[in-house]
Amino acid sequence: MGSSDPHWRPVKQFTTASLPPTLRYWLLDDGSLTRHLINLNTGPFRVQRLYQGWQAPLPSERALLNIPLRQLALIREVALLVAGNAVVFARSVFPYTSLTGSLTHLRKLQNKPLGAILFNHPGMHRSPFELARLGGNSDYLPLAMQQCDEAWGRRSRFTIENKALLVSEVFLDSFSPWPKALHIHRSQRGTVSSAMLHPKL
Repeated sequence: MGSSDPHWRPVKQFTTASLPPTLRYWLLDDGSLTRHLINLNTGPFRVQRLYQGWQAPLPSERALLNIPLRQLALIREVALLVAGNAVVFARSVFPYTSLTGSLTHLRKLQNKPLGAILFNHPGMHRSPFELARLGGNSDYLPLAMQQCDEAWGRRSRFTIENKALLVSEVFLDSFSPWPKALHIHRSQRGTVSSAMLHPKL
């Protein structure tokens, strides 16, 4: 699993030149990425679990989730595949305290898509996105997913019943942007700051 902590930054720190509208449409869409990939109709969609285990979270993950210094978190890394090709690498961080009660079942997702569960959960809230530009050889990416070109990543914190978890997604070379611009919107289940979606740059 990856070990480097990418340089995550708020959207407002990216200029229009570095983050043109064609990229904003899919990097900042706050709907379910799983649903969007399925709706592309470019081939069968599936999730392949690459790693799951208890580890020390990365420093920025620990800070965002308020995880005590010596406490481990459940780390899950998966590939999102369309027509057999890995198009997105996703990493989820679950604090121990978040995997209780109605969320206990998240320990046993296997190859199920996490997004399908989160976006169907009443009262789910999503924080504004942070973005990062990763080197293709960043060890945040599994070795089999490293590539020649840089890759865009995004992450946000989900809160359900006052329990938080963090999801990051890195769009790989094989990802084809959606054929038409998605409208930036508020999802029914989550809320994303409109100021972050429409930054004044």
